[in-house]
Amino acid sequence: MTTKAPASERVKVRGLGRVAAAILAGWGGVVALKGLYDMFLGEPEANLYAAVRWSFVTEGQWLRYCGFELVYGLACAALAWAVLRYSRFLPETVERRREAPEFDVFG
Repeated sequence: MTTKAPASERVKVRGLGRVAAAILAGWGGVVALKGLYDMFLGEPEANLYAAVRWSFVTEGQWLRYCGFELVYGLACAALAWAVLRYSRFLPETVERRREAPEFDVFG
């Protein structure tokens, strides 16, 4: 017994924005926390293997890298906030006509 597929399908649109915002916020939070850790507690691995600490990577270079990590993480978090705000204007679902696939594996 074969059943006919429905003529239309419902696609959740607002949820896509929420998922993207969650991914960006999670990634931004992790990177920003790593930047703060590196800035105040961490040091480059080169210090573990160098004869003299801070000879291969200077403290200024390391702090510049930590600042980049922090700004990158905060930028991802800000982008997540913007995507979340924009997704409020999107409809919850969109109904569209179902089309036949261009490629059929078993056909």
